[in-house]
Amino acid sequence: MLKNATPVYVVNTKSQHKRGRDTQLANIAAAKAVADVVRTTLGPRAMLKLILDAIGGVVITSDGNAILREIDVGHPAAKAMLELSRTQDEEVGDGTTSVIVLAGALLQAAEPCLEAGVHPTVIVGAYMRALQDALSELEQRCAIAVDWNDEAQLQRVLRACLGTKVAAVYRERVAAWSLAAVKLIAESSAPAITAGAGTQRPLDIKNLVRVEKIPGGDLDDSAVIRGVVLNKDIVHPQMRRRIENPRLLLLDCPLEYRKGESQLTVEVTREADWEALLQSEEAVVRQLCERIAALRPDLVITEKGISDLAAYLLMRAGISALRRVRKTDNERLVRATGARIVSRIEEASQQDIGTGAGLFEVRRLGEEYYSFIEQCTAPGACTVLLRGGSKDTLNELERNLHDALCVLRSLYGDRRVVAGGGATEMALSRALLQRSALVEGAAQWPYRQAAEALEVIPRTLAENCGTSVVRLLTRLRAEHAEAGHSNIGVDGTSGELIDMIEAGIVDAYAVKAQALKTAVESACMLLRIDDILSAVRKREGSGTATGAADATEDANPTD
Repeated sequence: MLKNATPVYVVNTKSQHKRGRDTQLANIAAAKAVADVVRTTLGPRAMLKLILDAIGGVVITSDGNAILREIDVGHPAAKAMLELSRTQDEEVGDGTTSVIVLAGALLQAAEPCLEAGVHPTVIVGAYMRALQDALSELEQRCAIAVDWNDEAQLQRVLRACLGTKVAAVYRERVAAWSLAAVKLIAESSAPAITAGAGTQRPLDIKNLVRVEKIPGGDLDDSAVIRGVVLNKDIVHPQMRRRIENPRLLLLDCPLEYRKGESQLTVEVTREADWEALLQSEEAVVRQLCERIAALRPDLVITEKGISDLAAYLLMRAGISALRRVRKTDNERLVRATGARIVSRIEEASQQDIGTGAGLFEVRRLGEEYYSFIEQCTAPGACTVLLRGGSKDTLNELERNLHDALCVLRSLYGDRRVVAGGGATEMALSRALLQRSALVEGAAQWPYRQAAEALEVIPRTLAENCGTSVVRLLTRLRAEHAEAGHSNIGVDGTSGELIDMIEAGIVDAYAVKAQALKTAVESACMLLRIDDILSAVRKREGSGTATGAADATEDANPTD
């Protein structure tokens, strides 16, 4: 080594730089803090969180994903934890709170191993081995097949899902709505492709089932519409507002004079030329309306605009029209009515006309008008109409309904369930503790820590229902030690130990497996971080933040 050598700074000295054991412990502390935020929202006795966002909006919910989506965190590890609930919500729609609580428990279990000098790579290897063993145990011993045609079984799964939500009071109705919506989509979809034992192609719930929230009225006014509901009114007051068995024409082109695609300037010097220009525009619109009238549709819906002249001409022809409909709504109308979207009116034919709807009617709900295209014979898309007293109630009902729809989607793809109430986690914990004797070397300790971390779900349920946690967990371990008692779990309402299968408290297999995989893999990712470099700083004289590029320029000044 050269004496009196000038130190070389690769990283900007003004940036924050953490490395080694301090980094890992800081990540664990951040993950525990995020898990503590949503820990009390797990189970039927869940507490609510009131969140005030930056623009003054208020969110009252117990949904883990909705809570974490609204909060703002600064630590990078905490931001990574927030992504877990979003991933879980996109994949299976439920278990967003469980995955955060489980990931926080796994990271907390790794803390004593790190302090004792166990290398993070050893811990990560033990965690991944525990994950594979847990998934194998979950599939072989915990999974129970369900019959998709048995609505009573599906209702039990939905009641268990909704029992932990704010909508638990209305869970019978929400379960009925979600089951009716998914049944409509499943029956009219193309034949499912078998991808494996008991697995089917998933349903496109996001695009085919729309939830329309309309404040006012009573919850009893809510219903599943066999068709599409549009927040639109007819373009001319004299058009028909009710049509039975309508012939539907869908357009994604405007019914008006085509304007220049770029800037266009027309110089008119004579009044006759101006009159000729107006007449040519009117002739084009009349020609378009005549071609539409030749197809004999009763209702025309377009994604673009309709001029006043076109609206008048369509009214004279006995045709009702809606304009500026969203692209997604137009595609749902295709699935619901059998129509085809026409891009050029010149190419429209009778095959493009949809005849699958039984009724078109414009109704006034509250202060707005809604167009109902309903009573479809084979609806490939449907609408869940929610009515209620306040927007907050409707927003929470929509979140709960989304979870129920996603659980049914998961069941349609993988028709297996597992026991709820922490019974599955306790059974997996006991199985992993028994298998830990086969793990050799230093990996045995973190393997056992991962097994014990799974007990966080029944422990949290016991804490939230106000019972004695230590006594209840001791009794639960004793129950699972006996053969044939692997379905015993914690009743989150009464705090008693009951058989979850007999009580009908079950979770979808896909939800539980995805929660395990997401929690363990994210914990392993955070444990492998040994260096945090924060090169974001504020430019002098301004309040804007600059990135790593500015820090690099400061670290390497030029002449």
